[in-house]
Amino acid sequence: MTNGPLQGIRITEFTSAWAGPYATCLLALLGAEVIKVESRKRIDHSRFIAFSMGKTFTGPDESSVFDNLNLNKKGVCLNLSQPEAVEIAKKLAAKSDIVIENMRPGVMPRLGLGYDVLATLKEDLIYLSSSSCGQIGPDREFIGYAPNFASIGGLSHDTGYPDWPPSNLMGFIDLKSATTAAYAMLMALIHHQKTGEGQYIDLASQETVAILNSDMLLDYILNQRVNLRKGNKDEIMSPHNCYPCKEDDRWISIAVSTDEEWQSMCRVMGNTELADDKRFADVYNRWINQEALDETIGRWTETLDDYEVMILLQEAGIAAAPSLNSERLFADPHIQAREVFRSINHPVIGKNWVVAPPWRLSETPAAITHQSPLLGEHNHEVLNGLLGIPEEEIEKLQAEKVVY
Repeated sequence: MTNGPLQGIRITEFTSAWAGPYATCLLALLGAEVIKVESRKRIDHSRFIAFSMGKTFTGPDESSVFDNLNLNKKGVCLNLSQPEAVEIAKKLAAKSDIVIENMRPGVMPRLGLGYDVLATLKEDLIYLSSSSCGQIGPDREFIGYAPNFASIGGLSHDTGYPDWPPSNLMGFIDLKSATTAAYAMLMALIHHQKTGEGQYIDLASQETVAILNSDMLLDYILNQRVNLRKGNKDEIMSPHNCYPCKEDDRWISIAVSTDEEWQSMCRVMGNTELADDKRFADVYNRWINQEALDETIGRWTETLDDYEVMILLQEAGIAAAPSLNSERLFADPHIQAREVFRSINHPVIGKNWVVAPPWRLSETPAAITHQSPLLGEHNHEVLNGLLGIPEEEIEKLQAEKVVY
């Protein structure tokens, strides 16, 4: 068991894919009891396919992606197309502090599980609906996945090089939406702690992307200026780019913000004449001559290993870091020292690497206590232990494919 700060909080989730499940996974890592409602009739597709990896799985309990998104949760199977299953879901919601769903707007109310119904069963319920474009507005019923959120949130158009089309951004966009949802639920819990009131939260993934790209919006609002794709260039800083290093496809990211840092970098490069070159003498001149500057820096970095460049520049007070691919990120000494990736034993997958909680809390530590739930793993624990449904009744419900 964990002594996490959310111990004693119960969350029932009706979510699938990434944006919903990761939101509750974050809270489960902090000690909340999270009960995931799913069904063999409507299985979370991340149990069978990893879109970002192009990998499929033959059974519902083989996906390492699902495992990472659903750590510490309990799983119960309810076929919500059956009225009896909806009634059980209502009882479960009535015993929960939070309900979260990420179905298309209108689906939960049609099932009889909308906020207006569940709030009559538990007046102080916190209920979060996560969708592509929100619960109101002309686009409310649009279907969306991460690339769509990034596009309609304005981030895709801003990302890439000037002569490229907008970028097709994928899975991490879902995680931005999920993190925002977790934050919203925490704020609602604080409000409940102060007032005893529950509330309804309408979260649009489009907006979670847009607000995190707020500099683009502010530039248009204040200056009527539409941002253009600019690759690695900064509006002010130069050098500000990724530079080639000694080995094939190794790169170093460097950002210099002041004249003093630039002079230090020239000394590290063993090229103090650059500091006196009028083309690079100050921030403005470095910026307007950045193509020539980048070529000069690239000729130096390509003679060195990327970590070697990082150490030389960091010791001189200059922001520099290797651009790591997934293999090198996994093996990075700093990441390894902080145990960012943990190995857990899964009853079907076997040894599986998962991402550890992203916080280090000294008094109420987050922890991984259980792998993701096998499909229906906690049916009896939840239905009998929590809701008090007799064992013979559960067997009957299973035979009738209500618990299914």
